[in-house]
Amino acid sequence: MKTRILAALLGGATLILAPTAAFAQDAPAPAPSPSPAPAPAPAPGPAPAASTDIPGAPTGNHVVYPPAYFARYSPKSALDMLNQLPGFAVSNGDQNRGLGEASVNVLINGERLELKSETIFSRLQKISADKVERIEILDGASLKIPGLSGQVANVVTKVGGLSGQYEWDTRFRPGYVSPAWFGGNISLSGSTRTLDYTLALNNDIGTGSIKGPTTITDANGVVTEQRKVHFANHFHAPKISGSLKWNGPGGSIAHLNAQYQQTYADTLDSEQRTDPGGVDRLYRYTPHDRDHNYEIGGDFEFKLGPGRLKLIGLDRYDHDRYREDVVLTYADGSPNTGGRYASVNTSKEKVARAEYNWRMFNGDWQLSGEAAFNSYDGAAHLFDLNATGGLDEIPFPGGTGGVKEDRYESILTHSRQLASNLSLQVGGGFEYSKLQQTGSMGLTRTFWRPKGSASIAWNIEKGFDISLKIARVVGQLSFSDFLARVDLDQGNGSAGNVNLVPPQSWEVNFEAKKELRAWGTTTLKLYGKRYQDYIEWIPLPGGVESRGNIDKASVYGAEWVSTFKLDPLGWKGAKIDADLIWEHTSERDPLTGVVHQFSNEQDRIANVSIRDDLPGTSWAWGGGVQYNHTLPYYRMFEVGSNYEGPAYTYAFVENKNVFGLDVKAQIFNLTNGRHINRRTVYTGFRDRSPVLFAENGNEAVGLIYQFTVKGKF
Repeated sequence: MKTRILAALLGGATLILAPTAAFAQDAPAPAPSPSPAPAPAPAPGPAPAASTDIPGAPTGNHVVYPPAYFARYSPKSALDMLNQLPGFAVSNGDQNRGLGEASVNVLINGERLELKSETIFSRLQKISADKVERIEILDGASLKIPGLSGQVANVVTKVGGLSGQYEWDTRFRPGYVSPAWFGGNISLSGSTRTLDYTLALNNDIGTGSIKGPTTITDANGVVTEQRKVHFANHFHAPKISGSLKWNGPGGSIAHLNAQYQQTYADTLDSEQRTDPGGVDRLYRYTPHDRDHNYEIGGDFEFKLGPGRLKLIGLDRYDHDRYREDVVLTYADGSPNTGGRYASVNTSKEKVARAEYNWRMFNGDWQLSGEAAFNSYDGAAHLFDLNATGGLDEIPFPGGTGGVKEDRYESILTHSRQLASNLSLQVGGGFEYSKLQQTGSMGLTRTFWRPKGSASIAWNIEKGFDISLKIARVVGQLSFSDFLARVDLDQGNGSAGNVNLVPPQSWEVNFEAKKELRAWGTTTLKLYGKRYQDYIEWIPLPGGVESRGNIDKASVYGAEWVSTFKLDPLGWKGAKIDADLIWEHTSERDPLTGVVHQFSNEQDRIANVSIRDDLPGTSWAWGGGVQYNHTLPYYRMFEVGSNYEGPAYTYAFVENKNVFGLDVKAQIFNLTNGRHINRRTVYTGFRDRSPVLFAENGNEAVGLIYQFTVKGKF
């Protein structure tokens, strides 16, 4: 083990870790790659009322959904309501550098959400459905919020009263992993004339598991090892959070948000390994992760001169302790072999932002300035299991160090109505950043980068809207890529790279939405990106690999989100929701120079569901299919394919009034979707070295049962 790891990281790697599958992870977990969620895609309901004269609404056409529209679904939270909007999919946006401009396609009372650690889904889940007065669908370019384009949902809440909602979520996977009993959330929200407040507790849960055979063959296809794999993990993340909004004198507004969370992830990968003519052995791989984090943020907006000034601050902290052990136990009584990799990582972020908005020359203007200070400190240790069962530490200097980034940006944005049905938003500015890397190869660099966007929205006719956005974007680095790391499950990892720079891209997004009257709604999105300094696996001197920049890469694709109501066909209360994605990517292999698509990218995705709310009853039923086509991956020492499914199917039954509760039971993976892992590993760089071995895994995922109870108070 020691020899293999040292060869990989310190003197010429021979094996490199393949991407790890999520094994039908049924809730968020710290896995390297996501997998289909077991919940069906939400489906919309009856036709909404169109309106153009709601007080406070921007100029141009928009659609309004009153609470009565959602009544048949008996929603308990604002998220339940948004999940039923026709032809609309909630997007969590991009993880911006600092706070940046808006990217989430949901507003609350016309205000963007200053989100970093918390997702938009979590925030919407805290708002009781009783507090929602209406939901408006607007075009982002017609608003005064820089960064938004395409269809945007605005959740308008009521003033006064106290309400709450709760959800209990459980997961069962008999024969694969023990049940996850205690998922869910509870929140309480209320308001007075000047104060809105929310307090919430939630626990995200997840389980992942596979069972089945894996075969190892040599370069000639001769079987050298058989494995019986049983992988199982558990994840849960309890969190407490709260928010306050104060409507002060003179039209001033203040927000305060805070949250604290702990996460726990435990995995057992147990494999019976057999070599023809060799010694049988038991392989146990046991990663454990413990993390705690907090975030405190707030803003204060007030009138100043001809406009309004908004001051925003955020403080975020994350501390993670990770450990993984590998132990091989031999049937003939030979001493155990194996090792340990352990790391402690701390991330910090502080952001100060100011936005000044005013009206001039028949348009709206915003001048924004932001300072963001990020840091990452990591300390990793590597050990070898000796013959007596103790651990001997292996020098691993590349795994310890730190990264700091100080970043400043300023952007001027102008929004205006070119006509009653035509809106324009243009913004531009610059970013200055300083990257400092500490540790064994300290380095300091500075960058000046332009950034900005231009968006236009056109309401061609009632029920038909199009929008176009062109943007220059500076991407975000993963600071952990600067340091070396190891994965003992494969015996190797990444050497780390201190020369990483943030990627940049030109991005184009086109969106067209058409109301189909009684038949539903359809939305077509076309997009393209052209990258500079794209981040990919690259070879480094010394015969190792790490994450690094390549000159250029591109992606273009289309997404079609539609809702088709079946009422016109006489099937009252039924509808079909479809989300179809096609994508093409392109990059030049940094080792061979051959052009291929992005590693492990899902270039074909289809989520189609049907839901039938039986008229005159509290019952609903439905089901659907989730399909994805995953491309091969390319590392310096191996190539392969790692995916799940490729198709998962599910069915559910729901009663929306069991003593006032919404009770839903669902079964997932009815058609036996599986985990597939195929990889070919070379003795050195794959363009010049012979095959070392090939791995072929085809494991079952099993049935996943989910039981959910929702209520309100």
